[in-house]
Amino acid sequence: MMRDITSLAARVLLALIFIVAGWGKLGAGYAGTQQYMASMGVTGALLPLVIFAELGGGLGVLFGALTRLAAAGLAVFCLASALIFHTDFANQVQSIMFMKNLAIAGGMLMLVANGAGAFSLDAWWQGRKR
Repeated sequence: MMRDITSLAARVLLALIFIVAGWGKLGAGYAGTQQYMASMGVTGALLPLVIFAELGGGLGVLFGALTRLAAAGLAVFCLASALIFHTDFANQVQSIMFMKNLAIAGGMLMLVANGAGAFSLDAWWQGRKR
């Protein structure tokens, strides 16, 4: 029981950063995010894909739906974001952001390895198949 509660708490905490970030990019943050991406050499045309990854992957992890797939995608997303946007290691904030992305990718890889746990849609779907 404790393992399942811990898995649920971990999923909620990991998912929140992506859901909040994706949601924030939908409104007033859209243009600013496009400009930031362009300043780092990434076309702003990819922003809808970024929003989809953050919201879709975040919600997948939150509800434990296709968790391994969502977590794998978000792990790749975190590693790519770290390497593209946070490699100015002379800047302490950027160094911390780089390490934060690595840590979140690690958490996502734990979900890939272990799944979502009992309190998830994945477990519910699996139980219905039996």
